[in-house]
Amino acid sequence: MKITKRNGNTTLYDETKVARSILRANREVSGEEMTEVGAARIADEVFSRLTEHSEIITTREIRDCLFTVLCERGYVQTAEHYRDFRK
Repeated sequence: MKITKRNGNTTLYDETKVARSILRANREVSGEEMTEVGAARIADEVFSRLTEHSEIITTREIRDCLFTVLCERGYVQTAEHYRDFRK
């Protein structure tokens, strides 16, 4: 799957980068512990959901989908921190 970044460049989706971003956001909040494996699973689910709709997505679509998945998994503070950081 390809991603169109904010600057217009296109790159390949990298689950590792998404998982690292999730972990960084999670480390900034208290009470929502997450492992690297948990972050990788969430990044994988985001990938699965987004590939159902299109082969090319935007960074905003990733952010929105990631926010939804994190909230569904009970990581609401992490989701909010990630969303606010990425704006």
